[in-house]
Amino acid sequence: MSDTNGLSRETIGFVLQTEKDARRAFRVLRETHTISASGTLFFAVRIPGEDKIITLNYAGLWEDDPDQAVTSVIGFDGTLHWGNAPGGAARYLKIFKKYPDFQAISHVHTPHLGAYSQAHSELPLLYVPNRRFRFTAQLPVYINRRQPEPDFILEAIEQDREVPGIVEANGGATIWSWKSLRDLTNTIVLLEEGAQFQILGQALGGSKPFGPGVLEQQWKMGKLVPPDARVDDDGTIHLPETAQAAE
Repeated sequence: MSDTNGLSRETIGFVLQTEKDARRAFRVLRETHTISASGTLFFAVRIPGEDKIITLNYAGLWEDDPDQAVTSVIGFDGTLHWGNAPGGAARYLKIFKKYPDFQAISHVHTPHLGAYSQAHSELPLLYVPNRRFRFTAQLPVYINRRQPEPDFILEAIEQDREVPGIVEANGGATIWSWKSLRDLTNTIVLLEEGAQFQILGQALGGSKPFGPGVLEQQWKMGKLVPPDARVDDDGTIHLPETAQAAE
């Protein structure tokens, strides 16, 4: 199989399909007002089986076709295989190198995650869809920029493999996925939606902790715990005796 710009036909096909997926994601995030008006948004996506990533930048509000991604392909060694310089997304190569199953990441500015970032506040995950598929209780906030952001993210993942992102103080948020670009886009929507609802809730006395049985219900729905497990309201999981004996 011949290569073009150092890329195989299969890889070029994957890049072109990912551009289509990113175009749809950009449109979804824009039309749902998930992103802020300035349009700060980009993705970086792993190319399967290769030491390369695709970077896809949102073109912005002044373009005739704002959803057409500005695309680059960069190798783990820094070699540019496609497009122009990839910009900020290249800084996340360190994370892709460390975790072979790390699939996609986005830096994004959204109105309500942005509010938490302005307050230098961690984001408590009190919106049930954000807890259904993870045990993580909050997003950490990245404040000290003398520490490179990728290093802060690596520390956050080492402490909690399921954490889906960070709040960037005085900026936006960086969100990632171990699955796909589509899963990443859904995560951005849900985290922004949760942040919005929690901010709106301040007018009614503020968000409250989950009620009795919520975590057990959600974690069973998300298949995080077996159907016959018991979950205390503080998140303590009690597995069935048969499962414990097997362990």
